[in-house]
Order: sequence, then structure tokens, then C-alpha cells
Amino acid sequence: MLESAGEVPSKPGRSQLQLQQVDVVTELGNQYLLQNVSVDIFTGERIGIIGASGSGKTTLLRLLNRLSSPTSGEIRFEQKLLPDWPVLSLRQQLMLVPQEPKLLGMTVQDALTYPLRLQDLPESEIASRVQTWRQRLGIPDDWLNSTELQLSVGQRQLVSLARACGTAPKLCLLDEPTSALDPGTIDRVIKALKASGMTLVIASHQFEFLNQICDRILWLSQGKLILDAPIREINWAEIKSELTAQAEQDDWD
Repeated sequence: MLESAGEVPSKPGRSQLQLQQVDVVTELGNQYLLQNVSVDIFTGERIGIIGASGSGKTTLLRLLNRLSSPTSGEIRFEQKLLPDWPVLSLRQQLMLVPQEPKLLGMTVQDALTYPLRLQDLPESEIASRVQTWRQRLGIPDDWLNSTELQLSVGQRQLVSLARACGTAPKLCLLDEPTSALDPGTIDRVIKALKASGMTLVIASHQFEFLNQICDRILWLSQGKLILDAPIREINWAEIKSELTAQAEQDDWD
């Protein structure tokens, strides 16, 4: 049986992100990727998103980062409609770490420092942030001159996390961030992310990870939000059973 961290905030912060009746429909208009999704995310919350493959988890994260747009409905960040934000400013505050991390041909050192230089930070601040997140996530010196071709998927995941968190976004969107990590490294990631104080929205199939880090769970099924509940109310055994049954039905269909 999973045991949660038991760190549900007694009072949530102010509403930071709101989705109101959001739909996403395929280009041909014959399928909903998301349907009538409404949710509020509060400052400092750590939200987990669960659901079967194709349920809309990645679609939702891409919407929040403006990599795609809703067919209908509204999304607001800090009370301001997403289209009213300059894209670069929005993405610096709503940082997305994709499921397949890329270093864009850079070395690890350059990947960690480049986004900080875009913020015109002093070199001393850049060095401090890089060192802080390298220590928190256990990124050794001998990775620094490596490119993504020389790193495993798990190593790239850690570097991508450090790169994103080092920019100190207000909200971090994580798509399967620990799928290639061993349990000990996952524990380190959990500790580092909790210490950051950032609002987190995490899509993951790793229930144990979500149970240890999140204080609230959103469950998507075929694009619909069917559950929005605090972590203490989550029945993981029931969820696993339903997802397994759904996967078996999809195999037959």
C-alpha cells in the first residue's frame, strides 16, 4: 500500500492558473483531446496528472505552455488570459520539461547556463544557480562537457530538470520527468523539487513518485477530468485496477 507524504497544505495559496471549460478538438473536428476541463491551480501546489496513454495529459501541459491552443474555453495565468502574455515571458514563468528531453546540441554546461544568460543574470548568479541545482540533483563534473548523444535518457532528464529549475520559474510543467531514473535518484528529485517551493504540475505513470511529492491529483480519462482530489483521498489500488481494465479493453478494441 502506498503511503503519501502527508504534506497537504492547510490553506492553498492564491489561484495562479485557471482553466475554464477548455476543449481541444482534433483538426478534423471528429475527436476531443480534452473536453470541458475546468480546474484551478493554486500557488505552491504540487499537482499530479494521471490517466491512460492518450487521455490528454501531454495535451494539457502543452496548452499551459502555449505550445498549442484550446479550441474553446479560457486559460488564465495570474488572472491574465494566456494569449495576452508575450510568449517568451510566459514560457519563462511556466517552464515545460518535455517527456523526451533535448539539449539542442549543447554540452551539459552550456545547456545549464544558456537560459540564465537569456535572463541577463550576472555571471556570479548564473554560477550559483547552476551549482545549486547540480548539487541537488547529483550532476557530476564529468558530465559537463558531454552532449546529449553521450548521455543516457535518465541523465538527460536530470540535466533538463536542473536547466528548468535553475531559471526559477513560477510554475514548472513536468511530463514523465522520472521515467528513466532509478529509485535512489527519484528520491533525490523529490527532495529537490519539494525544497524549491515552485508550483508543480506533473504528468506521470509512476504512482509512487506522485504519491510522495504531490498534494493533489487530477485524473484524465479520454480527455475528461473525472477526478480532482487531495492526495489523502486517492485510492491508488482502485485507480490501478481501472486503468488496467481500460488498457485491456483498448487492446481488444
